[in-house]
Amino acid sequence: MSVNAVMKKIQSNKATIGVIGLGYVGLPLVREFTRGGAKVLGFDVDQKKIDLLKAGKSYIEHLPAELIKEMTGSGLFECTTDFNRLKEPDCILICVPTPLTKMREPDMSYIEKTSQAIATRLRKGQVIVLESTTYPGTTREVMLPILETSGLAVGKDFFLAFSPEREDPGRKDYSTKTIPKVVGGYDKNSLALAVACYEIAIDHVVPVSSCEAAEAAKILENTYRCVNIALVNELKVLFDRMGVDVWEVIRAASTKPFGFTAFYPGPGLGGHCIPIDPFYLSWKARQYEMPTRFIELAGEVNVSMPRFVITKLMDALNDRSKSLKGSKILMLGLAYKKDVDDVRESPSLELIKLLKEKGAKVDYNDPHVPRTHKMREYDLKMTSKKLSAAMLAKYDAVLISTDHTSYDYQFIVDNARLVIDTRNATAKVKRGARKIVKA
Repeated sequence: MSVNAVMKKIQSNKATIGVIGLGYVGLPLVREFTRGGAKVLGFDVDQKKIDLLKAGKSYIEHLPAELIKEMTGSGLFECTTDFNRLKEPDCILICVPTPLTKMREPDMSYIEKTSQAIATRLRKGQVIVLESTTYPGTTREVMLPILETSGLAVGKDFFLAFSPEREDPGRKDYSTKTIPKVVGGYDKNSLALAVACYEIAIDHVVPVSSCEAAEAAKILENTYRCVNIALVNELKVLFDRMGVDVWEVIRAASTKPFGFTAFYPGPGLGGHCIPIDPFYLSWKARQYEMPTRFIELAGEVNVSMPRFVITKLMDALNDRSKSLKGSKILMLGLAYKKDVDDVRESPSLELIKLLKEKGAKVDYNDPHVPRTHKMREYDLKMTSKKLSAAMLAKYDAVLISTDHTSYDYQFIVDNARLVIDTRNATAKVKRGARKIVKA
């Protein structure tokens, strides 16, 4: 199929869009393409997810069942675990995980396996786009050689591009449709076709000169945030020793109408991007014999935050003649950010692990996460405890790790013996200041 024929099919909205990975990135894409009138075929290796979607049910809190029913009821969306059907889509968008290994090196296994699955079924005229955040060069150096085992030629028989996902679960002011979409193609034909594909669903598409430029743009976005969060986390520790409230300092600095952007400290970094992506870039930089000192230092600072929180908790218990070993600790919030059910890379997981290692008895409450599930590094086997005045009073300390807006912080402070606040969530409480320790 010629480039012109593929373009005509996409622009006439007769192309089928394939989405591999129906999670926090893939499902919002499905939503926007079906709303744009495109036929979508979704792929996932998890049969439970497919069964739920077919039943009109959601497994992601901010994507309600009504939305799933809208997609499945439109007649435009079908989902499957059968990867033999990869021949059907005209455009295939890849939304699979890109975690780190225990040595903090890129784990390319999901991208490699997905590329192999596509390569064995690749046909002429297909457009392949990677959305998974990764280091500059992944599309060309990792994916392309695998896809070329099909015997087809890139830029002629099939087309290849990279377009980084920019999802922010729970965000109200922007959506997948309204967040500008950066796209970089292997060549000009790949770029033109990928842009045309996304224009079906996205309001503003931003073409760049190459896959590497698009890959680097996403890494820059997340490294920028990682470094600045590390800065305020380091200042939090310093100001704590000086007896200065870092939150008050940030509020004061934020009154400057130019030259300052507020970033906020916390118990550590969470989510699928910021704790991981900068390490992808620092790993790649070593191939060019260039140290990335800012990135490495930011990573060290952010990774150290859970231990800082534990130290503050231990000191607070010690002031009350209590040892952490044997103490009962209630963690408030398991999700990595407020008002979502996303626990990927959540610092709460590391905090629970550290607390248990030191002999504490730990429970958690999270209105968005009723129970834990098995993850790559954690299998806590815990369920959320119901909050009540009597329940709060029985714990030696309540640790606020995620500042969900549904929490009544005055109620929590009133009934808890000790509150360790890592998010400044108790800033507006009017009683019980002596019980609160900022961490």
